[in-house]
Amino acid sequence: MSVPVVFCERNRLPLHRRLLPLLAVAAAHLIGRLSPLRIRRILTACSRGGRPATYAEAARARTEVVSVSVRCAGQGCVPRSLATALLCRARGTWPTWRTGMRTVPMMAHAWVEAEGRQVEEPALIQGIPPLITIAPRS
Repeated sequence: MSVPVVFCERNRLPLHRRLLPLLAVAAAHLIGRLSPLRIRRILTACSRGGRPATYAEAARARTEVVSVSVRCAGQGCVPRSLATALLCRARGTWPTWRTGMRTVPMMAHAWVEAEGRQVEEPALIQGIPPLITIAPRS
């Protein structure tokens, strides 16, 4: 059985701008293997002290994450959203990180939001109620 994969457009980053996104992707892959409770604890700790990210800052982080990782450009919504949030945090900001699920039709997804809207997500995932939300904290 094959799984449909839709890749985001991937732009190549200059060599000197790849290190931080690569580190964020590596950390996201490690964090993504943990239980939801541990993910929540880690992200809650990371969100402290970061100012709320603007849509442009979160979109830039997401674009950089997608440009350095094929998995994040495809079906890897959890590592993509985690890496986006971690990359924003490395720059002093924090977007709202969410994960949710709906039952009819069955779909689970993880994404980031900034300024009250989803950052570069397809219309297909609209209406998924969030189960875990990690918002910016002071």
